[in-house]
Amino acid sequence: MQTRVRFAPSPTGPFSLGNARTALFNWLFARNTSGIFILRIENTDQERSQKRYEQELLESLSWLGIDWDEGPIRQSERGEIYERYLRRLIEEKKAYYCFCSPEELEKERQAQLSQGLSPRYSGRCRHLSEEEVIKRTKRESPHVIRFKMPGKKISFPDLVRGSVEFNTELLGDIIIAKSFTEPLYNFVAAIDDYEMNITHVIRGEDHLPNTPKQLAIQEALGLKHPTYAHLPLILGPDRKKLSKRYLAKSVSDFKNEGFLPQAMVNFLALLGWHPEKDREVLGKEELVREFRLMRVQKGGAIFNEEKLYWLNAHYIKNMSADQLMEYLTPFIPQPWLKEKEKLDRVVGLVQERIKALSEFPELARFFFELPDYPRELLRWRETPDPVIYENLGECQKILEEMHPDIFSGEVAEKKLQLLAEDRGKGEVLWPLRVALSGQNNSPSPFEIINVLGRNESLQRITVALKKMKL
Repeated sequence: MQTRVRFAPSPTGPFSLGNARTALFNWLFARNTSGIFILRIENTDQERSQKRYEQELLESLSWLGIDWDEGPIRQSERGEIYERYLRRLIEEKKAYYCFCSPEELEKERQAQLSQGLSPRYSGRCRHLSEEEVIKRTKRESPHVIRFKMPGKKISFPDLVRGSVEFNTELLGDIIIAKSFTEPLYNFVAAIDDYEMNITHVIRGEDHLPNTPKQLAIQEALGLKHPTYAHLPLILGPDRKKLSKRYLAKSVSDFKNEGFLPQAMVNFLALLGWHPEKDREVLGKEELVREFRLMRVQKGGAIFNEEKLYWLNAHYIKNMSADQLMEYLTPFIPQPWLKEKEKLDRVVGLVQERIKALSEFPELARFFFELPDYPRELLRWRETPDPVIYENLGECQKILEEMHPDIFSGEVAEKKLQLLAEDRGKGEVLWPLRVALSGQNNSPSPFEIINVLGRNESLQRITVALKKMKL
């Protein structure tokens, strides 16, 4: 049988890292087994589901390169299917109408808590006579539909966690629909997994308590159920539940901060899974080739921000100039784009220093706008100001003597190096570098001159000389 998996997000909030990892693991499993990857939008919660969140998750999946073979299939468009199964459960007396008010249920809940019991529905409406149910429904008494949970233990093999067992007596009769037109999550998920011929359900372990409920519903209807694999939670560096700082960040946030899709996919894949030989840099093709559910860990997956930046920097360093420029363009100030030749040189120069694309403007700004730096920054250790002034003057003279039409950065470097060897590298190159960049840390003065060219470099040296005269 061909593998069929589904990624089934609810569009009730931003597309999170946890959802992205679930999507990726399903996609990798499908591609590794030559299976089908289905995108199912679980939007039965009409109050919380929003079109903008659905659009965001579709765009985020596309950005990550996670394509789907079927879908998106929206549960909101499958009402007739759910109603048919709901009526069948009612007719077969495997589900029933519950008329208990919220106040009655809360009173029951508090009574159970006071006795140290886990709250669950007592089942009082389970035994209403058919006549009483007909009378109440004709009066249009408020009601929901509850599933008759079998009082037994349900066990199932989990491809990550091994054998798992639940006692359904502890669950009580769960609500599966507010009405025939308002089915709820556990019911529609169980029906859709059968209707869509899902062979494997790969999802976060926070869904583990839902599994016995869905299995019980499928069993009551005589439906074949899929194989399950529950992924470990994503934990913070302190091995505690991921903090709100990261939980609140969506995939779009990481994209807007300048992380590459290749780095995000690589990073997400290593959250709870590891390849043979524990390699850390894997392209998408390698991930597809090596992905096995048996290599998914049971324990929590540690979110390591330092590793994410490291991976992102790795992919940035190894990109072609054209490809990097394509990703960088949204982060580049519009005026800089008009100086294409200069911009290309700047990108090539700072490429190895970029950890996130959003850092580029700050790293490159001094090439386009000389900052107003303090005079003291030009000083090299205990070198007297007159010596610094004289050395900068000599640098200026070397550049002025080179004709603009035949100016060469390589020739300028050789001449400036000779000056530095004669007068002291620190004494010459430190103030020259500061004069050109206006910064405490920057590339070498020769690299900067090569980008700025003769005229701009001379103008900046002139600024430095004026500062030293103050």
